[in-house]
Amino acid sequence: MKYSFSYIISLQFLGFRFSGWQKQTNAKTLHDMVDKTLSFVLVNADYKTIGIGRTDAKVSANTYFLQLFVKEKVDEHRFIDSLNSNFSPDFRALSIKKVATNFNIIKASKVKEYHYYFSFGVKNHPFAAPFIVNIDAELDIERMQKGAKLFEGEHYFNLYCTKPSENTIFKRTIDSCELVVNDVLKANFFPEQSYILKVKGKGFLRYQIRLMMATLIELGKGNLDLDFIKASLKEDNDGGFLRNIAPASGLQLFDVELEL
Repeated sequence: MKYSFSYIISLQFLGFRFSGWQKQTNAKTLHDMVDKTLSFVLVNADYKTIGIGRTDAKVSANTYFLQLFVKEKVDEHRFIDSLNSNFSPDFRALSIKKVATNFNIIKASKVKEYHYYFSFGVKNHPFAAPFIVNIDAELDIERMQKGAKLFEGEHYFNLYCTKPSENTIFKRTIDSCELVVNDVLKANFFPEQSYILKVKGKGFLRYQIRLMMATLIELGKGNLDLDFIKASLKEDNDGGFLRNIAPASGLQLFDVELEL
């Protein structure tokens, strides 16, 4: 089907109630909810939407982009208000921008920054569950900070990926990786002290951030050492896999630098 107009929509969502972005049979997904809402906004209009990338179940996004294809021109001034009026409380639209119909949001140059929020020790208030993962153990944060820095640069991440395809490229570059005190998300029901793993790069493998986080947790517990991480990132690593994957709810797509 030929579409005459294309737009980039920026939005935010809380993913805790959803089974990820990609549409699935017998599952509530973010993409499904967005398209159902657009059906109310674009009454009887033919349209197609493509997200900037997949997210795992329960993963949220502070910044996300969606490409909308339509046959008729959209009233940009009214569109965002109308979309937000019809969205569930889990979503908020921020802006809309017209782009060429041959623009490809998947292939466009982009840099993504992910945050993983966590705390340890005393169990968190239940209200914090959609945002911060609590680790029921004592963690050596300083050791974890040193470990996080080892992920920076160009490495082989085949151990930090699940179900790769034959064409998966494991050699990736992480622009920055640091573990810091959480000064981004605040609420009176959050623990007094929490932390963020901040990871920034152009492309990530399936479950890569969560596998990295799980490795740092084991490092913080004293079950692994820094040499393990160094060896895991080499081209001649053993090609196995890591057993632990950090829970999805602590992961957030915090920012996307999209080249339009």
